[in-house]
Amino acid sequence: MDSISDRIQEMGLTLPEVPRPVANYVPAVVHGDLCFTSGQLPLVDGRLVATGRVGDQLGWEEAKQAARVAALNALSAAAAVAGGIDALAGVLRVTGYVQTAPGFYREPQVIDGASELYRQVFGDSGNHVRSAVGVASLPLNAPVEIACVFRLAAYRDA
Repeated sequence: MDSISDRIQEMGLTLPEVPRPVANYVPAVVHGDLCFTSGQLPLVDGRLVATGRVGDQLGWEEAKQAARVAALNALSAAAAVAGGIDALAGVLRVTGYVQTAPGFYREPQVIDGASELYRQVFGDSGNHVRSAVGVASLPLNAPVEIACVFRLAAYRDA
């Protein structure tokens, strides 16, 4: 079986630098055999890939791509505190927040950007429980925010 780092390389992805927190918190923590991430925004090189309310300034397809970027940032944050990407065994939970215009109801399709990435990276271990929530606003006017709970590789050996 390919390692997670091999799979990411085969996908043509590179783990980004962990985005700097925008307030007083840490990007991720390990507790026992779990790694919890703070909400991650769709930042690339310190800049949002998109801004605004989904269903108004932004289409859901574009927001889905932003969710994928935020999910990659969450993966990077988890890897940084877990001892590297191969220290992660899978994802257990994804919570996705979508800044929505009134009447927008496609939050699940937007957060599929994160879910699909994790299934590609982890295979069956990327299957997870999930919440997709529409909200009035997000930090920095981001369209999405992703927070996760990952299993550590040591869990496989338990």
